[in-house]
Amino acid sequence: MFNKHAFIAALAALAACIAAPAQAAEAYPERPIRFVVPFTAGGITDNVARTVGARAAELLGQPIIVENRAGAGGNIGTEYAANSKPDGYVIFLGTQGTQVTNPLLYTSAPSSADRLQAVQGLTAIPNIVVVNAERPYDTLAKVVDYARANPGKLNNSSAGAGTGTHLAAELFQSVVDVKFSHIPFKGSAPSITALIGGQVDLSFDYPVSTEAYVKAGKIRAVAVTGEARLGSLPDVPTLAELGYPQATSVSWMGVFVPAGTPDAVTARLRQAFAAAIAEPQVAAKLVEFGGVPLQKSGADFTAFVQDEAVKWGKVVKAAGVKLD
Repeated sequence: MFNKHAFIAALAALAACIAAPAQAAEAYPERPIRFVVPFTAGGITDNVARTVGARAAELLGQPIIVENRAGAGGNIGTEYAANSKPDGYVIFLGTQGTQVTNPLLYTSAPSSADRLQAVQGLTAIPNIVVVNAERPYDTLAKVVDYARANPGKLNNSSAGAGTGTHLAAELFQSVVDVKFSHIPFKGSAPSITALIGGQVDLSFDYPVSTEAYVKAGKIRAVAVTGEARLGSLPDVPTLAELGYPQATSVSWMGVFVPAGTPDAVTARLRQAFAAAIAEPQVAAKLVEFGGVPLQKSGADFTAFVQDEAVKWGKVVKAAGVKLD
């Protein structure tokens, strides 16, 4: 027999179940948010996460707690975030390495493209092409001319195989059709020390690692790989200005969440982080870290990451780089 009251009660219970997630998303955030950074404390990624996260926390009305989960080139933190509950209380500081190049470099690193959703870009950091101060090639044109006349004789140092400092040089070589000999180091500091000392000829490294030495005259800056000149080195031209727009590159960072996170939650995060990096004080700190705000959100940021995957996939394949 049809029970009208039982039927109405069942419908009400179903409606409550459907409404609960939406109400939870509208109330978000109700407790602190964990911001997973897949590298150690004190580095550029950590500094960016803490700087932008502090302001976003104020806008969201809840603390954002940076949680460093370093190891395996960022793969440990990436896996942890990708496997976290998609409720907005675990967010991830993704980079060009973790989201794009690591799955190409490590056979043991599964792609997180379908498991981590792009929310908001944070910063884009160019490389500076720097050469030893005693070498005769004091412009990029002279570097290219020498490299073409002496294939493989120019040594380029990097912060390690597969790093952005290595792959930016590989991209340049493929575009310009020159060949350097790669000398990897364990970090930017020993790489630039070797450059200053004349053990290597050139490097494609980040502003925080090179600017002070450029200004002190210990190394020469001949180009910037980003889309615009650096305010701190206004006389150094971009690769595009020098005729190599296809060699333009940046290392970037952004906020990601586990796939399946409610749209209302990602919208709140996107709004808060986009507003944070637009504020002059935060933007100034990003410049201090060597980058510029990366104002790409939602679908635009997702498309940007996908384009980066295609671009760097070609570079890694051509260079034959593997890390395991």
